[in-house]
Amino acid sequence: MALIVQKFGGTSVGTVERIQEIANKLIKLQQQGHELVVVLSAMSGETNRLLELASEVNSDPRGRELDVLLSTGEQVTIALLCMALAQNGVQANSYTGSQVRILTDNTHNKARIMEIDDSKIRADLAKGHIVVVAGFQGCDEYGNITTLGRGGSDTTAVAIAAALKAEECQIYTDVDGVYTTDPRVVPEARRLDSITFEEMLEMASLGTKVLQIRSVEFASKYNVPLRVLSSFTEGGGTLITTEETKMEQALISGIAFNRDEAKLTILGVPDSPGIASQILCPIAAKNIEVDMIIQNTGHDGTTDFTFTVHRNDYKDALAVMQATAKSLGAREVSGDDKITKISIVGVGMRSHAGIASTMFKALASEGINISMISTSEIKISVVVDEKYLELGVRTLHNVFELDQE
Repeated sequence: MALIVQKFGGTSVGTVERIQEIANKLIKLQQQGHELVVVLSAMSGETNRLLELASEVNSDPRGRELDVLLSTGEQVTIALLCMALAQNGVQANSYTGSQVRILTDNTHNKARIMEIDDSKIRADLAKGHIVVVAGFQGCDEYGNITTLGRGGSDTTAVAIAAALKAEECQIYTDVDGVYTTDPRVVPEARRLDSITFEEMLEMASLGTKVLQIRSVEFASKYNVPLRVLSSFTEGGGTLITTEETKMEQALISGIAFNRDEAKLTILGVPDSPGIASQILCPIAAKNIEVDMIIQNTGHDGTTDFTFTVHRNDYKDALAVMQATAKSLGAREVSGDDKITKISIVGVGMRSHAGIASTMFKALASEGINISMISTSEIKISVVVDEKYLELGVRTLHNVFELDQE
């Protein structure tokens, strides 16, 4: 008998009919002898509706009150699912994050889970009940309701699976697994049967939106086998697990890309110790995250410094850099918000040479110029003009034969 944690969100619980379908699926699993804990998100569109209501009342609501409001979305779905199960004669209890005692820090709207009291869940499971928990929420040490940020229900599910030492945490989504790249860009993209935590972390951080990155970090830290499945079609999905469990590792597992990139360059900065911090500290003070960084030192005692930011932060970052350039006596600031980042990811890269040269040669053969390069042990990222995004992804998918098993 296996203990399984399942998470359903968005369109999976978008209607009463969908919730009843989940109930039927759970009943079949319980009849097979499984112990079940279910984590639910709010119905699709509900969180946005609540945010709109808040904005009509207050343009800048307190984080505490916003969390009280947003947490109600999940209460609806967990209650409805338990009602649907009861209608079919199955015992089930619903719990909010504070009732289970999912203890978080006190950072409203983006809290982090500190601890989970699993006693109520275990007591219900021992009675043969199905346990249904509200995702996305918890409470701080003073009992204030907190929420975990967008996609936080994934993290709730993984954290509960870790606390219970569940055999598997299954995340049901709109897609039937993790693909070698976005099938909308490359129709030949192939669903992966398995992928390592490392690879999934890279792909999630690079723009693959199948899972919230924090949930993957949590699963990796506590070694929780994580499976991505479709709510609407049958199939084995994609298992995300440790590298050691894989008999043979593909060279490249996938290609990720991020359209929302922009870059800034400050030219002719005096080349002196601490110049990087003088450039980046004002950016950090504006709560703007920097991604890729390149520094080129000239022969005239100056340096050029280039970095990328999210496109939404481009205007603010440009204004900061213009002020910084003036204070440092730099020559000029330039920027480009029409770029994209393409990355190849794979733990198989560790034991193979020539991956970078193959990537660069393939892009060059299509006339795609690379303006920035970043590498790690299992990832190579390049920045190119956004008009080459789809061509670049298709080219790399082909050259690395990702459509092949």
